Amino acid sequence: MTKEIRHNGTIERIDGATVTVRITSRSACSACAARAACGMAEAVEKRIEIVVPDPAAYAVGEAVTVGVQRNLGLKAVALAYGGALAVLLGTLAATVGGLGWSEGAGIAATLGAVALYYFALWLLRKRIAHTIQFTITKN
Repeated sequence: MTKEIRHNGTIERIDGATVTVRITSRSACSACAARAACGMAEAVEKRIEIVVPDPAAYAVGEAVTVGVQRNLGLKAVALAYGGALAVLLGTLAATVGGLGWSEGAGIAATLGAVALYYFALWLLRKRIAHTIQFTITKN
């Protein structure tokens, strides 16, 4: 198993030392031969900002490969989904099971707690961004 997750992309913008790369993330369905008949294929465009030491070495429209270490990608997924799930289940269990709140009040508190979790992630986005570093290589 490779230690890096890679995606091909195109440089969309260069702003100072930051290069913005557009990648197309495809679901497993997009590789299926029957995708046109099925209608379930999904492709989503994403933009990734990468700080590079020599932005002059890149040009807008250039084809590149963007990579991230697999363990850092898993860390991002854990923060985005695993943390939210833990907050959701913990709050629901604490309010309905532990404190005896009604289900409606427990659900409202749970949704509020998940919203606060994502707000906290948003507040810490710059700190998190420094721990997840992308690499860029020319094709």
